[in-house]
Amino acid sequence: MSSAPKSERKHLVFIGRRNAGKSSLINEFTDQELSIVSDHAGTTTDPVSKAIELLPFGPVVVVDTAGVDDVGELGEKRISKTIKAISSADFVMFVFDATQEMTEVERDYLRYLDKIHAPFVCVLNKTELGINKKLKDELSDQDRFIFEVSCLEKKGIYELKEGVQKLIPNELETPLVSDLVKQGDIVVLVVPIDLGAPKGRLIAPQVHTIREALDEDAIVVMCKDKELRATLNALKEPPALVITDSQAIMRVAADVPPNVKLTTFSILMARFKGDLLNFVQGIGVIDSLENGDKVLVAEACTHHVQEDDIGRTKIPRWIRNYTKKELTIDVKSGRDFPEDVSTYKLIIHCGGCMLTKKAMQTRIKEANYVNIPIVNYGLIISYMHGAIPRALEPFPEAIEYLKGLQSST
Repeated sequence: MSSAPKSERKHLVFIGRRNAGKSSLINEFTDQELSIVSDHAGTTTDPVSKAIELLPFGPVVVVDTAGVDDVGELGEKRISKTIKAISSADFVMFVFDATQEMTEVERDYLRYLDKIHAPFVCVLNKTELGINKKLKDELSDQDRFIFEVSCLEKKGIYELKEGVQKLIPNELETPLVSDLVKQGDIVVLVVPIDLGAPKGRLIAPQVHTIREALDEDAIVVMCKDKELRATLNALKEPPALVITDSQAIMRVAADVPPNVKLTTFSILMARFKGDLLNFVQGIGVIDSLENGDKVLVAEACTHHVQEDDIGRTKIPRWIRNYTKKELTIDVKSGRDFPEDVSTYKLIIHCGGCMLTKKAMQTRIKEANYVNIPIVNYGLIISYMHGAIPRALEPFPEAIEYLKGLQSST
């Protein structure tokens, strides 16, 4: 089975009313006992995910969710998690009880899926008990993609899998580094080993960068920041590109010759999963912050907090030192991205290596919708340390965009 990380797999999210048979369908769809099946409504509480191979499509993640009609205070919290799962979905499987008419709650979710332009299919489950004509007519009148299945009789599952594979968006991914290097180029990756570095392994952006560079037949050289000067001196010719951790940008910039392009892993991620020009637009906002303004620092992953944690300690410290302002800085991690970001003057987001691209794009859209600037760690750290536009050199379009913004102000 492919070892592709979950954040790089297409996410298929199953939604539906309680007891519509979502969990049974997932178990049949995956050929695994992923979800607990029960006649008791509301067995699934929090989203449950599993990485599988959907052949011949490739690696995907299937996600089971709580019923969209869950009730009570806990039910509202579960529904909130379901909505967040939908926002991260590359594809949604809306499961209906084939024997019942459509409810207003289900209509609301259909409207929501249309609103956010989420690709989805409607799956009529429990067809061994019959199909409600009003339900099917209503879906047919709306030109929905409809699949009829029976988990009990194991009918329609193959057709569903085949249909979904044809409908899953499979757009070309933005490259991380493959368009920046060519065969024979030397790429130097600077990887500081500090308290925040995971013991015994590299982080996802570093691994992804190595793989893409090697796929282009480039020559990858790795070193720590303290060994960079010796590494560059040992090379017979200058590297085509140097990529560093954002926190070491100024130390690295001092050692990298002006004729060698330089950037950071986080800036690469800004383009790969986010929106580089959108983030560039956000960097200058830090210069206009005033006393009392609120800043959100958002991390996609949850991890053990280190003594000098980048999101909770270093970035807030750098912002306060840079702005000399009394700011309120909130730090949110994992799925705790606020539903309402309109109270913030600036959002500073991590590289998003643990998020799907769809989830990262959704967060950007939420910020743009309420006109709140958003930037990622790599850009804002480089900017505050005076390494912009130097760290944007591989992306001339971003430098030109930045110049246009600066001239307009």
